[in-house]
Amino acid sequence: MTNTTVLISGAGVAGAALGHYLHRDGYDVTVVERAPGLRGSGYAVDFRGAAFDVLDELGILDEIRGHDTAMRGTTVVDADGAEIGQLPAETFAGELEVPKPQLTQILHRLTEPELTYIFDDSITTLTQQDGGVAVEFEQGTPRTFDLVVGADGLFSKTRRLAFGPHEEALRHLGMSGAGFTADNVLGLDHRGVLQTGDGTAIYAFSAADADKMSVSLSFATDAPTLDRRPRAEQEQALKEAFAGAGWIAPELLKAMSAADDFYFSSSSQVHLDTWSTGRVVLVGDAGYCAAPTAGMGTSQALIGARTLARALSAADGDHATAFTAYEAELRPYVTENQVKGQEGAAAFGSRDQ
Repeated sequence: MTNTTVLISGAGVAGAALGHYLHRDGYDVTVVERAPGLRGSGYAVDFRGAAFDVLDELGILDEIRGHDTAMRGTTVVDADGAEIGQLPAETFAGELEVPKPQLTQILHRLTEPELTYIFDDSITTLTQQDGGVAVEFEQGTPRTFDLVVGADGLFSKTRRLAFGPHEEALRHLGMSGAGFTADNVLGLDHRGVLQTGDGTAIYAFSAADADKMSVSLSFATDAPTLDRRPRAEQEQALKEAFAGAGWIAPELLKAMSAADDFYFSSSSQVHLDTWSTGRVVLVGDAGYCAAPTAGMGTSQALIGARTLARALSAADGDHATAFTAYEAELRPYVTENQVKGQEGAAAFGSRDQ
């Protein structure tokens, strides 16, 4: 087998899953993550279709099922909080939904004995050579790897270094928002509540902890630039977007400022003509984010990781052959999911760019 040393940038779902598969196939895998430790924030994530096969192959499906939020549906309300409709559980929860921190912890526990994890560090330069990729880090000693994988999310540093500026890959879908935990003032019991207004949306649900509810506040935006701004600016933008809103909005804005698990992101997609260049390849949101509104991000990450690992195995490590096969197999699935992401953003009243 050729190309035996691999650097994966990003310790999230795609990175951990791919690392496990590659280790199983005999690769020496290093994972670098810019955060100081595992990330403990993020929306609940759901699984659909072939993602269950991946979870089963990883040996964690039963454990994941133990964290099922067991949602029973969502009530749609008007501006005053009066019920105007119902949505089935699978609209937001898919076939199985779990809190993202639990998934991240399970994958890390599975892969920690197999992979070399480096936290609180990040790639600064990538220089492709005939026999590998020379990598420099913010903190660590420079090294050369046979292959480099970008699994570092929507604003992938790997993608920026190897493919070009974010602006060339990102397609904003017209909405941004924050997620956080608040007291369950709505008395939700394994149910959600959704209110959409003029360019805004409130979604809240309660599952495992009856005293708490997870909240998402979304609003129309023209670009994903707020994702990279300080929390204070993100909060101010939300307060301005929901200024004058009634029902539960004022109380949720106060809870947002007090939340210690505040998380902000924009609904954007990644569109690239190719997901690889030389010895560098992208997986998950870094290469083909479909946007949270597609409900497929986690499933795509898992299926993408398995597809890439299988392609490398079938090609006996020949990266050029493997990367071509990986993209040929996965791109139709990604294209379908990105259409769903655009439709989902439009349903939330975004300004689709």
